[in-house]
Parts: sequence; structure tokens; C-alpha cells
Amino acid sequence: MSTQPVSATTQKPSLIRRISGYYCLFKHYAARLDSPFLLLVRLYWGWQFAQSGWGRLHNPHAVEFFASLGIPAPGIVEPAVSCLELVGGILLIVGLASRLTGLLLAGDMFVAYLTSDRDALRSIFSDPGKFYNADPFTFLFASLIVLIFGAGFFSLDYFFTHRRKR
Repeated sequence: MSTQPVSATTQKPSLIRRISGYYCLFKHYAARLDSPFLLLVRLYWGWQFAQSGWGRLHNPHAVEFFASLGIPAPGIVEPAVSCLELVGGILLIVGLASRLTGLLLAGDMFVAYLTSDRDALRSIFSDPGKFYNADPFTFLFASLIVLIFGAGFFSLDYFFTHRRKR
């Protein structure tokens, strides 16, 4: 009885190699969720920003609220911030200038932490629950997601970028 050497092509893949193959397949399909996820983030939080800006523009007491927070020139700053949130929210929804909009809105939310929730900002490491339960947190988080990852496939940013490349 002679034993013949087994060629590499007839060997069964090892368990590690099979798991690695399944993981690569999983990664491939999971990566296709990037753009739909970014679309959902942009639509939901863009709408929230737009509503917030619109509501503040039409609230006669909004300037008084900004003044109570110690914000200088509240008569100028309040309409500017409200317009930023209204226009920024609309830009997020359509996915135009998304990274710049994400940067501006993240800055807006950081200032919101500094002015209205300074204790929550200070407790980011000592009491994280206080930080992420503060009102600006989810707005800040959504803005940072768009700033870092962009708008995705379903956006005007993608359309204009790829139209220019053709």
C-alpha cells in the first residue's frame, strides 16, 4: 500500500481559513450598509436640526434664552445659530457639503455644551452618563458621524463628485 502525497488543491481548508473566509464575506456584505446607514442618520438628524432652527427662528423668547446663558450679542448670535441649524439640517437631508456642514453643526453643539450643559461636558470622564444624557449629545454625535464618514452614496455630494470624474 503506497501513500501518495496530498496536493494542496485537494486538502480541505483549515477551520481558521474557513472562518476567515466567512468573515471576509460578512465584511463585504456589511460594508454595503454604510450608505443606507448614513442616509438614515442624515435624514433623521437633518430633520431634527432643521426643526430646531425653524422653531428658534419663530420663537420670540429665543433671544432672551441666549442672553440668559451669557452668550454675547444674543440678538445677532441667536438668528445666526438658528439659520445654521435650519440650513445645515436641510443640507444634511440632501447630502450637500456634508462634511463642512457636519463640522459647523458639531461646533454648534460643542458650544451648546459649553453654554447650557457645562457640568455635563466637565463630567465626560467622571460621569459619562451625565454627558451622553445631555440634550446636545445626540446632535453632536450625528454631526461627527457625517463629518468623519461623509454623506455616502445616496447624496448630492456623491452625485457631484462622481459626475465631475466622468
